[in-house]
Amino acid sequence: MCARFCNCPKVEHGEAVKWLGRYLKGTADKGFIIRPDPSLGIEIHPDSDFAGAWEPEGAGEDIDTARSRHGFIVSYAGCPLFWKSQMQTEIALSSTEAEFIALATATRAAIPIQRILVEIKELGFPVITDQNTIHCSVFEDNSGALAIAKLPKTRPRTKHINVKYFHWLSWTQGEGSLPFSFHKIDTKDQPADVLTKPLVVELLVKHRKWLLGW
Repeated sequence: MCARFCNCPKVEHGEAVKWLGRYLKGTADKGFIIRPDPSLGIEIHPDSDFAGAWEPEGAGEDIDTARSRHGFIVSYAGCPLFWKSQMQTEIALSSTEAEFIALATATRAAIPIQRILVEIKELGFPVITDQNTIHCSVFEDNSGALAIAKLPKTRPRTKHINVKYFHWLSWTQGEGSLPFSFHKIDTKDQPADVLTKPLVVELLVKHRKWLLGW
């Protein structure tokens, strides 16, 4: 986020860099604590911040004020494999649309992992899972995005959403399909929230423990 203002930084951007530096210095002795849970398979936690960069002063001049930021975490056996935070390339017209873009992007990133685990299991190697199939669970806190994902009769009306929708849907139907399931999660329990916006200390500590183990 700070790197976006390297060309013409202001005082608040310098303060933000100092704030990040203090956080890194204060947590330099911390690590990444991994505690595998054999009962958990592949899990995805996507989240978005609808037009979070919007400011009245820059509206109409900077296109980035209309973009939303999304983030997602892909974990396996309760251990985060990778996570990402990025500005969306297309401009979402609603919070539901922004959330669905995040959901579709996250599932697309998890498909290769799911396919690798399926292949490993077919070759006879042990795979940590309590299910007969390599199953992927997606935890979403937006009811609208969840409805689009769970109900086949719900069809996106814009082309970019339509493409994202049918990309991952094509992997869940037909021969060689990959099992997905979508679940509602409370916003306060959504760990991907730390990748989209600043949080109060209580939520930051809660999600940091889920992600890093401390």
